[in-house]
Amino acid sequence: MELHLARRMELLGTETAFEVLARAKALERQGRHIVHLEVGEPDFDTPDNIKDAAIKALADGYTHYTPTAGLWEAREAVAAYVSRTRSFAVTPEEVVLTAGAKPVMFFAMLLLVEPGDEVVVPDPGYPIYESMARFAGGTVRPLVLREENDFRADPDEFRRLLTSKTKLVVLNSPHNPCGSVLTRGDLTAMAEALAGSKAWVLSDEIYGRILYEGEQISIASLPGMRERTIILDGFSKTYAMTGWRLGYGVMPAALADRMTQLATNATSCAAAFTQLAGAAGLSGSQESVERMVAEFRRRRDLIVRGLNAIEGVSCRTPQGAFYVFPNCKRVDADSGRFAAFLLNEMGVAVLSGTAFGASGAGYLRLSYANSTPNLEEGLRRIAAGVERHRAAAKV
Repeated sequence: MELHLARRMELLGTETAFEVLARAKALERQGRHIVHLEVGEPDFDTPDNIKDAAIKALADGYTHYTPTAGLWEAREAVAAYVSRTRSFAVTPEEVVLTAGAKPVMFFAMLLLVEPGDEVVVPDPGYPIYESMARFAGGTVRPLVLREENDFRADPDEFRRLLTSKTKLVVLNSPHNPCGSVLTRGDLTAMAEALAGSKAWVLSDEIYGRILYEGEQISIASLPGMRERTIILDGFSKTYAMTGWRLGYGVMPAALADRMTQLATNATSCAAAFTQLAGAAGLSGSQESVERMVAEFRRRRDLIVRGLNAIEGVSCRTPQGAFYVFPNCKRVDADSGRFAAFLLNEMGVAVLSGTAFGASGAGYLRLSYANSTPNLEEGLRRIAAGVERHRAAAKV
């Protein structure tokens, strides 16, 4: 049959990291060795206490449906954790557990955004923000993050973007792809600007524990913001649980009820044993997280130093997450072309900055969630690639 899709599918974007991963895997099947710096996934194993909790849950029969919003004991664990880390009280009724953190983003857009509404998203920013905003019928208003401001949002530019049509603002700190962290001053100024609007905030805090400098502040903790903020968080990054598919949203209870309604229609519930495993992660020892962050810090310093040693490349030092966003404009202003060259000719899988928005032109995103030997080999190949690329341009 000829495929006739609903027109809304034309509005839906994708996540380029998985497309580049597929191309890299295809090259590996041809016998090529590829250094993978494209996918944002911790290369650490899930901590033992979490795996042990999952095994026990399976043995205890937690293999059936749960309430859509999650097991009560798991929601209690999330509420206690968020209360402890964000400095305001959260109840289990305000928590919705989901099969991965992405559904919180998807459901928030579907709950709040209608045709004609405006959605402010960071640019560069995680591409699914824009994709889902458009799919829900919204008009995207990019909040440009500039290198000269360490890729932090400018509160004055933010204020000018807000209109009577602004329905949702997406914030992400620590930030993917730039590794930037919003300061208390940044967030306070944004909260003051939002006070005169009817906009909700989706605060993506999935990298909140992977922080090297500064402090992690949730905008929901600021005066007047608790009742208009949806916190998106999960277990994939902090506890190396990407394949477990477990995330959560924290929001006013009335909105949580409606998000639960959407989840009932979409996924029924997250798996019971993963919920109990996640709860064990939140309530157990955090030493594994601390060790992982310390290792990421060492890798960050290595890759920033290595990139800045390459002629034509400059790289800011990220304050959080596990990505660098080097400026490669002096090598090739077309970062998509340069990223393709690095993959096809040098065997290094990276992402073009334009995968994260128009403001990413001239930049690359590299994940340093990889071993030190692989990072060193990747840097060696990138340096050699810059020389080859420059020589080819002169011919």
